[in-house]
Amino acid sequence: MGFSEKIRRYGAYSRNQSDSSQVGTLPRAHRASIQGIQIGNWEGNGAESYGESRQVMKKHIVIALAGNANVGKSVIFNHLTGMHQHIGNWPGKTVERAEGTLHFKGYTIDIIDLPGIYSLSTFSIEEIISREYIAIENPDLVINVVDASVLERNLYFTLQLIELETPMIVALNQMDMATKKGIKIDHKRLEKILGVPTIPTIAPSHTGLYELLQAAVNIIEKRNGTPSKIEYGKEIEEKIQKLSKLVERFQLPFPARWVAIKLLEGDKQVEGKIRQLDPRTLSVVKRLVKEIESVHGHSCSTVITSERYEIAGCIAREVQQIVPPLMPPIRERLHTLTTHGIFGYPIMAAIILSVFFGIFSFGDYTSGLTSDLLYGLEHIFQNLFGSGIVAKLVWGSIGEGLISGISIALPYLLPFYFVLYILEDSGYLCRVAFLMDNVMHKMGLHGKAFIPMMLGFGCNVPACLGCRIMETERERLLTIFVVTLVPCAATTVIILGLVGAYMGFEWAFLLYVVDLIIIFALGRAAFKALPGEPTGLIMEMHDYRVPHAQTVLKQTWFRLKEYIKMALPLIIAGSFVIKLADILNLLEPTADVLSPITVSWLGLPAITGIALIFGVLRKELTLIMLATLLGTSNFAEALEPVQMIVFTLVAMLYIPCISTIGALVKEVGWKKAVSITIFEIAFAIVVGGAANRLLLLADIL
Repeated sequence: MGFSEKIRRYGAYSRNQSDSSQVGTLPRAHRASIQGIQIGNWEGNGAESYGESRQVMKKHIVIALAGNANVGKSVIFNHLTGMHQHIGNWPGKTVERAEGTLHFKGYTIDIIDLPGIYSLSTFSIEEIISREYIAIENPDLVINVVDASVLERNLYFTLQLIELETPMIVALNQMDMATKKGIKIDHKRLEKILGVPTIPTIAPSHTGLYELLQAAVNIIEKRNGTPSKIEYGKEIEEKIQKLSKLVERFQLPFPARWVAIKLLEGDKQVEGKIRQLDPRTLSVVKRLVKEIESVHGHSCSTVITSERYEIAGCIAREVQQIVPPLMPPIRERLHTLTTHGIFGYPIMAAIILSVFFGIFSFGDYTSGLTSDLLYGLEHIFQNLFGSGIVAKLVWGSIGEGLISGISIALPYLLPFYFVLYILEDSGYLCRVAFLMDNVMHKMGLHGKAFIPMMLGFGCNVPACLGCRIMETERERLLTIFVVTLVPCAATTVIILGLVGAYMGFEWAFLLYVVDLIIIFALGRAAFKALPGEPTGLIMEMHDYRVPHAQTVLKQTWFRLKEYIKMALPLIIAGSFVIKLADILNLLEPTADVLSPITVSWLGLPAITGIALIFGVLRKELTLIMLATLLGTSNFAEALEPVQMIVFTLVAMLYIPCISTIGALVKEVGWKKAVSITIFEIAFAIVVGGAANRLLLLADIL
């Protein structure tokens, strides 16, 4: 008996007829606050001209994009919404919320790009967010973006969406990749089995996107699109129906059948809600679970998962034909080479070193160029506003703050983000995570944590923001703590400009080695101190592909904009405080207050305390201020070799900069941010003092 015979359909739909004048705006409890207007993206494909659109755009639709990671969801989102996007966080979470707006056939359509997930369980924050948004905020429609080249794997998530009984469309994306793999899919047959419109798409070339929107409008206007009912084996289906009848009396935002399935799977969140309403229901659940486990000999959740995968496999086998290629494609040979247990590591090292060398070379040249250019405006400012206290404050805070922000963001962050998203979109970053998994597990993390750590060598701010890819709060906190210890590009200026220039490259390299050892040791200690268990690395390595230029550029721009919005106000505020202290002659008294630490413990000149304070604003300012305070740019005249090592070690380990502190506050909150900041400052002082005594005792410098 074919699988389709086991499916009972809930309703029909039409993709060829539409009458938008018959249906008004559907009532919504939660609307996205997007006001952008996109004109002309669909010109010639049913979109009205500007004048016409202003008259007819009265109806409002909310569509959620849902699917696995790396299925082309973001490319579809970017094509549909253009630049009319808003990137924020989900309320109370550090998971990004991407929203955008477009106009199509008289409708204003808000698109919500849900996090890329593989199931609707509660194993990660992203999964909880997605399922609660679909079930509670109840969008008008869900577009399930599916990777056609790995159909069976993606259908597992599709089946779970079907269980939520939400109106939906399947976007059968990456059809070109499926064709290259020798996979032919009968999308009409898949459409008939699932009971929802199934639209073949190739997002980078816009193929099928107009048809996707047309199908969405048809479903909204006909008020259908409810998918087919997916039935499990007899013994499981009987238990689901019994539980469904029990939970129907509860006023839950989720469908009764879905709640019943989740109870059998042991979903803790659903169990908690049922426990509050009627604890006796859980006793029935336990009895039914035991009956299923006695029949199958496995846990009930495993049985349901297995059946769901079997259904997905059955559907895939029924709708697709596979013609094996004559020889492995280049992308498969490239995958084998870059994930090889021996050759993969030198390839990874070569790529990472090339990336950083290119970015640091470009950043160093461009930073100096932009800094000189902008500081050249100072005399013009002084001619216009004079050199009084107010003028000094304005220039020292706003002027120098903007210069600091621009000369970091443009030279280092812009190319770094650009290259990062090229590597991500091509599929190489997930291979790096795979290669580094064993090493990162020693710190209680998995391979994904290496990605924000790699970011940290460019700038700690995007590294902290990049920790959102970690699945649990514990892992995010641990990864954020680790990446704040990674020497960023600005720290590299200190290491190479002081130790490297005056003591040789080998000593600078040794400091990097010491820092990596410290990172590993503190990461391991934090792993032991934080409660909880590490999770294994489960991530999809999608096929290699040519990066999509528009997507890479947009992601680069949004990240850069996010950094500027967050960092510049902090830099300006910090510049104001330090400049005010300078004008009021408070820096030298501050140096005297710090002398028990700087002179007695660290063995440094008292004035270096001020330089370290400036380093909180921006790390390379530490070196600039040190030259100013010492009255010479030849540090060998004022500092002993041991003092150079100690000063650099402290600057390398204490909290990176005020922008990073701002990123910490945003990601983990004030309390944890302050705790990390205080710990790292204290730890840097302890290590610096210990290094001073060990080096003097060893007498090797």
